[in-house]
Amino acid sequence: MSVSAIAGVARAPFLLLPVTLVAAGTGSAAYVGQHDWASALLALLGMLGVHVAVNALNEASDYRTRIDFHTERTPFSGGSGTLPAERLSYGKAVATGLAGGMIGIAVGVYFLTIVGAKLIPILAVGALATFFYSVFLARAYVGELFAGLGLGALPVIGTTMVQTGDYEAVAIAASLPAFFMTFNLLLLNEFPDETADRKGGRRNLVLLLGRPKAAVLYASFAILVPVSLIAAVALDYLPTLALAAIVPSLILLPKPLGWAFKKPRQPVPIPALGANVIWNLSTNTLLALALFF
Repeated sequence: MSVSAIAGVARAPFLLLPVTLVAAGTGSAAYVGQHDWASALLALLGMLGVHVAVNALNEASDYRTRIDFHTERTPFSGGSGTLPAERLSYGKAVATGLAGGMIGIAVGVYFLTIVGAKLIPILAVGALATFFYSVFLARAYVGELFAGLGLGALPVIGTTMVQTGDYEAVAIAASLPAFFMTFNLLLLNEFPDETADRKGGRRNLVLLLGRPKAAVLYASFAILVPVSLIAAVALDYLPTLALAAIVPSLILLPKPLGWAFKKPRQPVPIPALGANVIWNLSTNTLLALALFF
């Protein structure tokens, strides 16, 4: 069992996402003058564990259901190919996922003793998104919703809460772009896997709505990212400097939106998939920096 194989099922290149989410949550705590670096680092450990769990358990599920044998892999979709290539066993992939999940649970329970019952809804949704994504949520047309919540919005709100002890308006405002972008991160990556997901019993929004309507949904949520930032600044929930987080939308969204509006029945271009990932990471990062400064 090699480190590279473990990194494969953990989808190591995608673990930058929880880093940016924790940064946005910590920036929100700093904005209200209550950030704590020790709590932020512990939250990051928990979020990394959760993301490893989701990724590894999903890789194991896709191997078991044979989805992995039908996908056309890209750098951003289709799985890592680690299990079909027999670089790691199914059991060890599951063990990797459960180990990551246990880290997330341990961190969550610790913070629960500090913050109290206010944290329970966030932890509950996070646990559901972590352990039931592949076996239930992705087969009930709600996978994208729970990804947006459990792996997008709620980590921002929760990271702030473990530092301030309460729900903060600035964190909720900062969580909206994270929700839309994480929802879209999964949604766009489902287009290349459409045939494989159908064969493997997945039930996602691309299969439910069809490619043109699902592409319109992607475009709508993408546009809501800068709109939500502008609205939050106008309502004084975010500082004016947060408008800098709109820049990635202006630079990077034309590629995926051009595909969504013009050629949704065609394969998603690799540059559009890449732009979608960079847009997510850079928007969260710029928003975090704006909240700190």
